[in-house]
Amino acid sequence: MNAPTSSPDPQAAGKKAAADHAVRYIESGMTVGLGTGSTAIFAIRRIGALLASGELKNIACFATSRASREAAVELNIPMLPDDLPRNIDVTIDGADEVDPQLNLIKGGGGALLREKLVAQATAREIIVVDESKLSPRLGTRHVLPIEVLPFGWRSQARFLESLGARYVVRQAAGGGEYRTDQGNMILDCDFGPIADPAALALRLEGRAGIVEHGLFLGLTHLVVVGGATGVREISAAKI
Repeated sequence: MNAPTSSPDPQAAGKKAAADHAVRYIESGMTVGLGTGSTAIFAIRRIGALLASGELKNIACFATSRASREAAVELNIPMLPDDLPRNIDVTIDGADEVDPQLNLIKGGGGALLREKLVAQATAREIIVVDESKLSPRLGTRHVLPIEVLPFGWRSQARFLESLGARYVVRQAAGGGEYRTDQGNMILDCDFGPIADPAALALRLEGRAGIVEHGLFLGLTHLVVVGGATGVREISAAKI
């Protein structure tokens, strides 16, 4: 008797379908931002395949993390230097949570600082997700990652608690405290559903020692969603 075959992961299939669809917005000659995480890697692989086949030519890419850069280099994708010498035409990235206004929570992969820097330098930010990432309000389905300096980090933890958060210090897969590419810590903060993300963002941005937060507000131009019924594009107030 033949051994049973495992069925494909529908969530992974949705991510791949969304990423492949989003890559269609990349044209030869563009400067392209490469996101970080389990969805963005599908886009990186697709870009590499199109370059190898000659369907894409003369693009230059900029990665949002060391891991994404390493994956791109392995696929012979041309990369810009780390000083980002020019603005980016299109960035394809993932998200942990997306609200009806296309605001995001990001940072589950630990690259929130670099991802936000790239998003702010991008003419068209395309977010690719599976259906599980869609949410009526940020904070409903995902905690908010906040990157903090290790120096004096407990002061930031107390400040976050004063804003109503319950936090945990992110741990590395191999044990010990997680460190970002910049050597910082991440506090994963549960605020519950966030009534006013913009107001919370302002409070966080005004605090010394908080390097960056995972609220990405007003930066997304298009969300591509992969699901059981195929791929769809969504705009504000249509989730």
